Amino acid sequence: MDTEDLLATCWTTAGDTAPDRDDQRSPLNLRARAEAAGAAGFKGIGLLYADLVEAEREYGLTGVRSLFEDNGLVHVELELLTDWWADGRRRSASDAVRRDLLRAAEALGARHLKIGPDVEDQPWDLDVWAKEFAALAAQADGVGARLGIEFLPWSNLKTVHDGLRLVEAAGHPAGGLIIDVWHTERAHTPPAELADVPLSRIVGVELNDADNDVIGSLFEDTVRRRRLCGEGSFDLPGIIAALRTAGWHGPWGVEILSDAHRELPVRDAADAAYRTAVAVLK
Repeated sequence: MDTEDLLATCWTTAGDTAPDRDDQRSPLNLRARAEAAGAAGFKGIGLLYADLVEAEREYGLTGVRSLFEDNGLVHVELELLTDWWADGRRRSASDAVRRDLLRAAEALGARHLKIGPDVEDQPWDLDVWAKEFAALAAQADGVGARLGIEFLPWSNLKTVHDGLRLVEAAGHPAGGLIIDVWHTERAHTPPAELADVPLSRIVGVELNDADNDVIGSLFEDTVRRRRLCGEGSFDLPGIIAALRTAGWHGPWGVEILSDAHRELPVRDAADAAYRTAVAVLK
């Protein structure tokens, strides 16, 4: 366990904000978040694009990197790029975000960039998506980072197997999956199947927990009702064992999204997320 670092994903230290809000920016300054994550024991931190823009304005990218390093945060995750497969105005807006994320990834020495699937679940062409994914993976590789796509059970990539099909078709070694255990559990993927995911295709893992029953839509449930690790119904020991069999030993992301978590002071939130994740990893 001493060698298995933990990374606080962006929402874990973001305070009173959420993916279902028009303005997703954290009300907290980055220094407070970095200090809370470092003090809790995390060795990595995630940053949402909207917060990256604010942080660069306040500290400059050199200052952001120093802030992370001063707090022992050596693993940096940047997110979230969407519409990377699109065209027209959506693609133009996405490309602007892409350029900023790639530039920041190089300046911050980011470990990886996280991208999303099509949450509207529209018809899609695997060949087109694979070509676009491979091109984006090459760009990430060019700045020293990897590219991870997070499959979502309400999107066009619903399961780990759907995601793996895409990244294998793309074929770029820098491309792979972000495996969030909330999504594998809600997609009813047996934990043992995660042991068969090639280690070369695992870019990141995110730990969390939840109640057995979904309340509302899957999106509402994931944003408002996640639980701390070990406080819900997920077979986290089985999932972790399977991922270790696949060869994964960190950094383990911890992504806690809930109404209750958002109400906590950031140091309490980071400490609770770290402490409970360490307990299940042991």
